[in-house]
Formats: sequence, C-alpha cells, structure tokens
Amino acid sequence: MTRTAARVMIIDDEDDIRLSLRGILEDEGYDVVDAESGENGLAAISRSVDLVLLDIWLPGMDGIQVLTRLQDKFPDIPVIMISGHGNIQTAVQAIKKGAFDFIEKPLSLEKVLITSQKALEFSKLRRENRNLRLSTKSLSVRDISGKSKAINELRQIIEQVAPTEAWVLITGENGTGKEIVARSIHLRSKRADQTLVAVNCAAIPEELIESELFGHEKGSFTGATGPRQGKFELADGGTLFLDEIGDMSLKTQAKILRILQEQTFERVGGHKTISVNVRVIAATNKNLHQEIRKGNFREDLYYRLNVFPLNLPPLRERKEDIPILLEEFLEQLSQEHNFKPLIFSDDTIKILMNYSWPGNVRELKNFVERLYILYQGIKVTPAHLPREILNGNMDVEIDERFIKNEEEFPTDFKQARSKFEAWFLEAKLKEYEGNISRLAEAIGLERSYLYRKLKNYDIGSD
Repeated sequence: MTRTAARVMIIDDEDDIRLSLRGILEDEGYDVVDAESGENGLAAISRSVDLVLLDIWLPGMDGIQVLTRLQDKFPDIPVIMISGHGNIQTAVQAIKKGAFDFIEKPLSLEKVLITSQKALEFSKLRRENRNLRLSTKSLSVRDISGKSKAINELRQIIEQVAPTEAWVLITGENGTGKEIVARSIHLRSKRADQTLVAVNCAAIPEELIESELFGHEKGSFTGATGPRQGKFELADGGTLFLDEIGDMSLKTQAKILRILQEQTFERVGGHKTISVNVRVIAATNKNLHQEIRKGNFREDLYYRLNVFPLNLPPLRERKEDIPILLEEFLEQLSQEHNFKPLIFSDDTIKILMNYSWPGNVRELKNFVERLYILYQGIKVTPAHLPREILNGNMDVEIDERFIKNEEEFPTDFKQARSKFEAWFLEAKLKEYEGNISRLAEAIGLERSYLYRKLKNYDIGSD
C-alpha cells in the first residue's frame, strides 16, 4: 500500500517525551517511529522518514553528532532539535549546522505541530525546486536540431532574444519543438542559473488551474490540506513557460493578464499579496488571431505575450533535416534503452524525406522508437516501413512525376493509367526487393499476369 502520511522519527532518551510527542503527532495523522539513543536512531532511519525530532543531550552520541551524521547521509530530511533551558546556545549552533529549528523544553505541543508542519513544507518545496533545476539541467545539452536554412535562422534569432528580458510567444504545429526552444532561450538568458517552470495549460483541469498557477492556502477548497506555492512563485527570479496558452478559459486569461501586468497576485483563499519577478515564454499550436476573432482568446493578453514572436517551421518544410534527426534519435534511443544498432538504407531515407510527417519531429521520434522495438540490429529497407508512410510517398511521387513535370503529363485517360501502372509496379517491385511472387500476392494479381505487365512496361527484377 502506498504511504501517504508523513513519517516522523523521535530520538530522545526520556520515555515521557517520546510518549507525549508520539501521541500528539499520531493524533494529527503522522506515522511515528522513535528511538531512545542517537545510535539506535541512526541505525533505524531510512529515506522513508520525512522529519526527525532530535534531543540535544543524549547518552553516548549527542544530538550534534547525530545531526552531523544525518546531514551527511540524509541531507533532505529536516531535523528539529529539542533543547533544555541550559543549552540554547548549543541549539543555535545546531541551526548553523543545518537543523531546521529548535523547540525548547518544557515542550509546547502547539509549537511542535506548527514547527513540524513548516519543516515538512520547506523540505517538500526544496525537493520540488531541486527537481525542477535538475530537469532543466538534464535538457541543457538539447537544442533544436538541423542544418536547414529555417533552423539556422531560428538559432540566430534565439541567440539575439535570449539575453534580453523580452517575453516570447512561440507558435507552431504540435511536435515542432516549442518546449525545446523555450528551454534553449532560458539556458542562454541571464536567468539560466534560476528555475524554468513549465506549465501545460491544456493538461490542467479548469477548476484547478488557478491553484496550480497561483498556489492556495490551507482550507481554501476540498483537499487543500496545507498551503502550497503555485507555478508563479516557484518561477520567481527565473522563467515561466506557459505551454498551450490558447487552451485556457477566458476567466483564467483575465486573471493571467492582471498578474502578468502587475507581477503580483494572491494565492487561492489567501489575502496576502505576493510579488514575483518572472520572464514569461508562452507557446501555442493555435492561430491566436483566429481565436481572437472567434472570441476564444483575449486580444489584450495576446499583445501582452507577443512581445517577440517566434514561429517554428513544420518538419515538411525542412526535410533536409530528417537524416540529421534520424541519426540523433538512433543514438539517443540506443543509449537510453541499450538497443542494438539500427541502420536505414538510402532508399528508406529517401522515402522518409518525402513523407509529410503531420506529427512533425515528435512523430519522427516515435516512428524511430517503434522501428527499434521491431527491427533492432538490422538494416531497415522500404519493405519494413509502415503502410501510412509508403502511401504518403505515393502521393508525393505522383505529384512530382505527373503534375510538376508538364512535359510528361498524360494527354488522355488511357495514357495516364498506363503511366500510373508503370510507376506503381516499379515502386512496389523495389519495395519487395524484386521478389515477384511476394509482389503478386501483396497487390492481388496472378503471377503470370504480373509478369506480362512488367514485361510490357520493361520493368526488370534485378
């Protein structure tokens, strides 16, 4: 069963202290374990412990020594020191060594609960912030890939806008790499050493988006068991990435606009005004001009966000980048999953470059991963490609052969049918690597009839 209650360890040599602390903490829903000495406490503690209440004067190893060990082994677990009247100076020394706070004896049970709650909240926020920073750093080597003219121009623009404080609105189809561009801007900005907080506005339910963005106070709604910082607070000093901004409701847009203008807000259920300093990067796959005309997006919010517009080209407009992306994904997936090497034949790459990739770079990556699972360790030929990609190429090649080349354009229906049959049979024979029996079965023709057709069109089976 998943553990939901915070686990508190009490290390104190007085039975009465351990008993009263256990009682008050368990009444509040905490899971409590205890130890009567520092040695026993250190032996029993693990990462499942969320908070330690530690007496300073202990038999054997004293509280300061235990604190030092805990800081070395479990730096994320907050420690509250329990001190007597005569050792306040020692308690202050413990704070300097990393303790969260100290509680003086005789214990005030109310102070125990308040201090414990604050320590747990602080520990949670510290972990969240560290994870956000690690997430950003793990992607720091990633950049938008390619050598096409469009991508080279995009990189140049990113280099120019990143060091400024200008807000950026990134537009482009799904899968074009909007989040990668946002992170690239952040990592080249003056805020690179601060956090980038990403929010997918389309993934948050309408009733929770205000709480996610602005935070909430305890009791502000059902399930709000304690105060919580929102994304704006977490991004203070850094960058806030609002992805799928076009999917927010008009009500939330109005609140966002006020906060973006004033950089101040109140948590849900709160009355304290909180000020932040964030740089905003927004992104959407929607045409916001159309959304404004439909009444789905606020015009004033659009102009507030659209300080510096960036439009990402779809993959079909930079097909020369496909071989580069293929190589990058092959290497990445091979390292992540320990897949055997996968190689694409030249004919296969040509077909992939002619496909329109409606899902853009994301679709290409998913495609490579699918082939790795099915065919790892082999050379991928056109015969291994899924039907939708081969069918997509059929349309492109018909256009290139029959429509764009006016000299070869058929003059009547019979000639058009013959040209198409010849093209179709030549392409399919190549797909089946010259195997006429497999081709006949695949396209539903008798083998003898297929032979005659190939001979008529002078198509060989090398």
